[in-house]
Formats: sequence, C-alpha cells, structure tokens
Amino acid sequence: MNFPLHVDIVGRYLAIQWNDQSESLIALEKLRKNCPCALCQGESTILSRAKSPSLSYGPKSMELKETRIIGNYGLQCFWADGHQTGIYPFSLLYELGKESS
Repeated sequence: MNFPLHVDIVGRYLAIQWNDQSESLIALEKLRKNCPCALCQGESTILSRAKSPSLSYGPKSMELKETRIIGNYGLQCFWADGHQTGIYPFSLLYELGKESS
C-alpha cells in the first residue's frame, strides 16, 4: 500500500511524496471536486443511494489551508470556506496524482 512520506501545499497544488519514491502534484480544484465526503458525493442507505448534491463553489472553495494525516489510511483537508469533512483515502490521492501526470 502506498502512503505519503511528505505532503505540502504548493500554490494551487497538493504535492505528495510517496513511500514508493513517486511524487504526485494534484491541482487543488481537482482535489476539491473529488472530495469523498457524503456532503459532496451523496450518501448511501441500505435501500438506496442518495443523489449527489448539486454543489456550488465560492471564491475560497479551492483554497486549501491545511492537511492532516488520519490514521494509516487517509488525508483530511481543511478548505478556506470551512469545508473539512472529507477524508481522502491514500488510494484515491494516488490515483488522482497518476491522472495528473
């Protein structure tokens, strides 16, 4: 499993150095629009999957203020507009980084 050795916010990008010696540079807009939280993606129940909400982003929505490693599985992002419920699994971040290369 890949996990980040170092995470930095560099301008409008999230830079990650991985334990396999690869690096990812993910645009903050792409990161925000792929937020995995229930608010952004919708929430499933036993009987159905809720529709993804129609989201609108404000001027601070794409400004990342801080990140925090959560356990051995994810990264929590703290956005300037107050959004912070999304925990991005390392596997998602790794894939987003591969898509950006």
